Amino acid sequence: MPSINLLPWREEERKRRQREFGVATAGAVVAAVGVVVAAMFFYSQMIDDQKSRNQRLTEEIVELEKSITEIDGLERQKERLLARMEIIEQLQKSRPEVVHLFDEVARRLPEGVYLDGMKQIGTRVEIRGIAQSSTRVSALMRQVDASEWMTDPEVQRVETRQSGGARQAEFVVYVKQTSSGDDGETMQ
Repeated sequence: MPSINLLPWREEERKRRQREFGVATAGAVVAAVGVVVAAMFFYSQMIDDQKSRNQRLTEEIVELEKSITEIDGLERQKERLLARMEIIEQLQKSRPEVVHLFDEVARRLPEGVYLDGMKQIGTRVEIRGIAQSSTRVSALMRQVDASEWMTDPEVQRVETRQSGGARQAEFVVYVKQTSSGDDGETMQ
């Protein structure tokens, strides 16, 4: 029988398989490196896009904070203007009250009583004057008590003094001015 040696063929087959394995391994390594590079590029792009979005959001937040600060300033200015308008409105409403007060004082002043001065702080009015007698001061108190525009008369002092041949009573009376809300008058 002829002798056939199969060892070289097996040897060649083993070398061929090792070459194919090496090529496949190199291809797999190249493919893996390509996939890793592609993934890094993809994630890098995503990170850059997110950074640009974050930067835009930061810029918008800064703009909104400026707007909020401006709105807060406008709100404070609005509150100040509303307070001023309210004060002006109160002054407009109280403007005729002074006229009514002086008119009422002139009407309610009894004969023999002369005023030296009047001073108003809020709704409290201080009336200073000279009367021919302390009974005239009492008459003034009764007249004030019956008034629509003045209430709560309160005597601080009455001093009787000799002036020439006559006696005079110097007095200080406090009254409270009432508002015009009861009579229905409105000023526009």
